[in-house]
Amino acid sequence: MAIVELPDNVVITKLDRLVAWCRSYSLWPMPFATACCGIELMATGASRHDIARFGAEVFRFSPRQCDLMIVAGRVVMKMLPVLQRLWQQMHEPKWCISMGACASTGGVFDTYSVVQGIDRFIPVDIYVPGCPPRPEQLIQALVDLQAKIQAEDTVRGREFDAPSRQCPKRALQEHPVD
Repeated sequence: MAIVELPDNVVITKLDRLVAWCRSYSLWPMPFATACCGIELMATGASRHDIARFGAEVFRFSPRQCDLMIVAGRVVMKMLPVLQRLWQQMHEPKWCISMGACASTGGVFDTYSVVQGIDRFIPVDIYVPGCPPRPEQLIQALVDLQAKIQAEDTVRGREFDAPSRQCPKRALQEHPVD
């Protein structure tokens, strides 16, 4: 096998790695923001923190145009069917960031009306701790998600077969009433 000299403007890579790189740096987030975490999410898109440097500046409010859902703040039981419907309307591949203590665990609101963690109903890829988390934490979560996306097998679609994507989430009717 002969070794061929390539010009400086030629790059050789696997198609899978190229597609994963393109996906990871072209995320279109859809915010599902409530309360104080929503303010921090807005601050992340402002000029001081500038989430556009990481390829995620295109906030869309239509689930058919997004591939990343950022759930920021508390989610109450009345909003949960809307959240699930928006998640189901998003096209695959899709990812989710749970931002803040309220979205991740219910936070200080241990009541019947507040969902005690959205991961019981939709799959969550990255958790951002804090009450409310700083914009720097959300940017770090975005960088971690980009690394996760680049590690997935994108051309063959094996990320859709992952057990975390296939497990059915508990419905609202399954919760015992105490």
